Amino acid sequence: MTREPVWQPSASQAALKSRAQQLSFVRGFFAKRGVLEVETPVLGRCGVTDVNLDGIPAQVSAGTRTGGWLQTSPEYHMKRLLAAGCGSIFQISRVFRNGEQGRRHNPEFSMLEWYRTGFDDVTLMAEVSDLVCGWLGCERPEIIQYRDALRRWAHIDPFAATDRELMRRCEEWLEPEQLADLGRDGCLDLLMSFAVEPNLGRRRPVFITGYPASQASLARVSKSDGYETAHRFELYVDGLELCNGYWELTDPGEQRLRFEADNELRRRSGKPEMGLDEAFLAALDQGLPECSGVALGLDRLLMLKLGVQDIREVLAFPFERA
Repeated sequence: MTREPVWQPSASQAALKSRAQQLSFVRGFFAKRGVLEVETPVLGRCGVTDVNLDGIPAQVSAGTRTGGWLQTSPEYHMKRLLAAGCGSIFQISRVFRNGEQGRRHNPEFSMLEWYRTGFDDVTLMAEVSDLVCGWLGCERPEIIQYRDALRRWAHIDPFAATDRELMRRCEEWLEPEQLADLGRDGCLDLLMSFAVEPNLGRRRPVFITGYPASQASLARVSKSDGYETAHRFELYVDGLELCNGYWELTDPGEQRLRFEADNELRRRSGKPEMGLDEAFLAALDQGLPECSGVALGLDRLLMLKLGVQDIREVLAFPFERA
């Protein structure tokens, strides 16, 4: 017997109203600061090379073009607008990531992404605090270095530890054979997910900064205590990651090298290589202004506002009901 699909929304009327209020708050926040709202394609010619993201291909035929990708983020298109001289911009967009489903994930979700010309990562963190704390009514975040967080909760130095030491530490969660192809960054991601993240933002929100350079392919890099670290930050509230921000890389040659390095990692991981977004690289070559950018999950922000634990409680129609 064929089971009838569930037609009702999974979110309550109160959640739907709060989402509308959230959108109004966000637009008002940026209007007061003179930041331009933009729209860019949900369907683009290229996917992303990031080994940790799996895009969703689209079977499209229009004119001389075929194929395409549902965008995992509006980043590349927004940076093309920055290169064209649009100044500081923001966008509320629907984005898509394959294989992501659970209490905190849905393959399609709402993202707020914005770029501020003339800002570095520290200045942008202050603005993120203004928006998030203004909406949630919470205490402003503290700042913890990535290295200090791993030392405190995973009991290992992420920069000084050997690959073998990292793997041994990860054996608390995975069997040795499962770790064989994980690599150094994979081990660090596992420790961050299982040992560190559940402890973050419980007392007050927290920014994590100073990530290894290998974990921020679109961020500037500098040296700290002899190690290369990225100008990247993430914000956590009650153990939930809300956003990921960078002081943006503007060097087109360096960006191409990083994309090629991503594809090498994809090959090693058994994932298909991704075509490089030449339009984005051409925009970088034209000249990206000094800027910082951040992507923030609006569904997760709404979950925190309403005090719910499952993303389906803030989505009208999650994937299984779409």
